[in-house]
Amino acid sequence: MIQYVFILYVHVHCFAIKRKKMTQALYRKWRPLLWDEVVSQEHIVQTLKNAVASNRVAHAYLFSGPRGTGKTTAARLLAKAVNCLNPDVTKRPCNTCLHCLAVNENRFMDLIEIDAASNNGVDDVRDLREKINFAPSQGTYKVYIIDEVHMLSTGAFNALLKTLEEPPPHAIFILATTEIHKIPATVLSRCQRHEFRRVPLGEITRRLLEICKSEGIDAETDALNTIARQSSGGMRDAISLLDQLASTGGKITIDLAQTVLGTATSQSVLALIQAVLDHQPGPGLDEIHKALDGGADARALARQIVDYLRNLMLIQMGNSEMVEVPNDTRTQMVRHAGGLTTADVLRMMRIFNAAATDSRGGWSPSLGLELAFAESLEMPASMEVAAAARTTSTMHLQGRPVLTTHTQTESERSIQHTVQSDASKAVESPVNLEQIVKVWKQISGYLKQHDSKSPAIGLVNTGKPREIQKGVLLVGFLGDVLPQKFNRPEVTQPIERALKEIIGISISVQGVQVDGKNALPAHVKPGGMVAAANQLGGEIVDIQ
Repeated sequence: MIQYVFILYVHVHCFAIKRKKMTQALYRKWRPLLWDEVVSQEHIVQTLKNAVASNRVAHAYLFSGPRGTGKTTAARLLAKAVNCLNPDVTKRPCNTCLHCLAVNENRFMDLIEIDAASNNGVDDVRDLREKINFAPSQGTYKVYIIDEVHMLSTGAFNALLKTLEEPPPHAIFILATTEIHKIPATVLSRCQRHEFRRVPLGEITRRLLEICKSEGIDAETDALNTIARQSSGGMRDAISLLDQLASTGGKITIDLAQTVLGTATSQSVLALIQAVLDHQPGPGLDEIHKALDGGADARALARQIVDYLRNLMLIQMGNSEMVEVPNDTRTQMVRHAGGLTTADVLRMMRIFNAAATDSRGGWSPSLGLELAFAESLEMPASMEVAAAARTTSTMHLQGRPVLTTHTQTESERSIQHTVQSDASKAVESPVNLEQIVKVWKQISGYLKQHDSKSPAIGLVNTGKPREIQKGVLLVGFLGDVLPQKFNRPEVTQPIERALKEIIGISISVQGVQVDGKNALPAHVKPGGMVAAANQLGGEIVDIQ
């Protein structure tokens, strides 16, 4: 009998030794153990350190922000700090005392972590309330970390309110959530709130390089940049992806990263956008099917196209420093950004975003992408406006010969004005006023990027588009001074160039007075009989 017990003990002991040798996930191994190791959340870390040092720790905290940005890590560090045994409060947590080590090894009895996703009922909260009054077993404070707190039911939140408002002096609550909008206002008002932000791409890449160097992982910098972009600002996700790629056993190259993570779209997306620019449906559809046959997810590919188009938009608007891509990709982006108008890019973003969020095409994974691509090829945004205006003009000019334009080349995207020789009257400009009004506020931003001291900037912000007459956009101003300042080449020409760049139209602009004595009403054509009568003091009493 004694021999049997001894053998059993040996086997259990051996099993325990084997478990200790199991590989630990990198994101757990590299979880920050000191305040200084927390990345990109300095605004929160400094506040919490000061609270600990001055003994002014709140009784309830709410940590919110995207996943993987350090909410639970900061909560555990705060739990360590308030229970640290180091006599120097400015050095807490010290990470060397018995309490700090116990927290690191998940055996500190006064740190209670609760997953609200699986403990979200009223009974769970009531059980917590019954136990919270017991004094701490080891440390000075009992710290309750409730993760994904937005998952609590309404009844559970109500049961928690009183405890949050007046907890025992030895208890601290730290609530963590990724969906702050789901937290009742009554709970928000009882907590000290801290908003965690996404970790910048550069910070994630630097952290991954540090891990690779320490762990002996051979990885290309471009591959780590790809991992960082895929993590969407979440450090934990980035480290988990690195762990996944490291398990392949070989060098982590950019090609390997793109293949394993399903982001091998640098070439696919580039080729697809090029097909739109070249108006080549065949190669574009081939590229879609090539990517899908290679294992890419259709909706994920659509999201990556949207992300690429967003980068084009940033480049067009002068914010290229916000675009973090390899140099070869940036070169292509600049070329694509120059080949499309901003309106075209925005239109394509909407089209592919719809494909990325539409789940109804499950029976045919490629259908949503194919439709989005076909719609992008149909007609550039600027020509859509022109076509609509031409249709309207044709209706108003019944019987008059109207010259039409086609959409085959980039040079033919400019708006055409046709003069009727027999009547000596100009055809209405093939663009509607509503289109210009929508983008009018963008003009000042465009001008600031190209000439921040341009006198046109202030006048654009002051004037308002009123009407399009004889191919001229009339911009209304109060009084008679501003129209005179507006109607100077150094003002009108930059505005005309901005309109050309933003919505792809060529149109002249002219300032007019729209109030006061002898002002020209917006609906009256300049130079006509009604305009002349108005200037002589006449009053319009009815419009037929």
